[in-house]
Amino acid sequence: MSDLSHRLTTVLGTTFIGGNTVEVLRNGDEIFPAMLQAISNVRESIDFVTFVYWQGDIAIKFANALAERATAGIKVRVLLDAFGSYPMRGELIDLMQKHGVEVRHFRPLARWKIWKLDNRTHRKILVCDSKIAFTGGVGIAREWEGNARNASEWRDTHFCIKGPAVQVIHSAFLSNWSESDSSYDLKIPDYSDLATEGNVRILMLASPSSINWSSIALLFRTLIASAKHKISIATAYFVADEVLTKILCKAAGNGVTVQILIPGDNSDSRLSQLGGRANFDKLLDAGIEIFCYQPTMMHAKVMLVDNHIGVVGSANMNHRSMSKDEEICLIIDDQNTVDILSADY
Repeated sequence: MSDLSHRLTTVLGTTFIGGNTVEVLRNGDEIFPAMLQAISNVRESIDFVTFVYWQGDIAIKFANALAERATAGIKVRVLLDAFGSYPMRGELIDLMQKHGVEVRHFRPLARWKIWKLDNRTHRKILVCDSKIAFTGGVGIAREWEGNARNASEWRDTHFCIKGPAVQVIHSAFLSNWSESDSSYDLKIPDYSDLATEGNVRILMLASPSSINWSSIALLFRTLIASAKHKISIATAYFVADEVLTKILCKAAGNGVTVQILIPGDNSDSRLSQLGGRANFDKLLDAGIEIFCYQPTMMHAKVMLVDNHIGVVGSANMNHRSMSKDEEICLIIDDQNTVDILSADY
């Protein structure tokens, strides 16, 4: 175990799990066919949670695929964040439920506990037969269709994982599902025969929604403070608070090359852009390089440290991911995967 991996396990209080494979999937043309193929091959169960489920052909395809599996007797559970999936067509939910899909909403908007309304699940997790898992940044909507060829096709990265890490990834789904299911019938699968698939080591971090702090913030700050050579960050929504700004500037002052890639003119959130630029002068003065992705909206969430550790998942480097929402991050300790992500970056 490297010094950086050892530091992460100590600070985060969890450990790396070996024996996995990771496939890097880029844009809808690669991501959606892989997910739909996994769904079509299922023989026992499908568990799916997503923040974004909007409209478009892909929204219909997923609803039909999940409904077909439920019709075939497969146990299918779908958890939609009530805020993030608000634009979804109601007839797609009706279709899935009619065919036996158990559909629930995470923290419905009409509720008296108003202090929870702003704390969402931003996770995107698909687990098929408790053997294969997908997570990353992609949502189910027309914006992610295609291959980032123009401004209407978003750029994103998603990941297919096989091996023992699937069990801990599944736990992030179950923690959200248990809140929405008053019967607390988790239907936990038997993972005793989950086979080793490869040699990738993965540490899974699932942060619960909170107020002003989360383990995602601890992860980001620990990695930045621990870097010795280079930090590469790609994030759809970059809003660095004073503490994060200070740590980034300190890293750059210590000789660490710091690069940040954010959306350019095609960003879907002007407010986030304005908020992120508040500390740009400090970052640039410290020698940090900031790049704006031009072809389309860049929605990926990837962080690379010292060409050794890769962090992927649903978390952005902003206040929502670091202090409000439920997120999932995979810390990947595998040189081949990091090399692939570095080349993409």
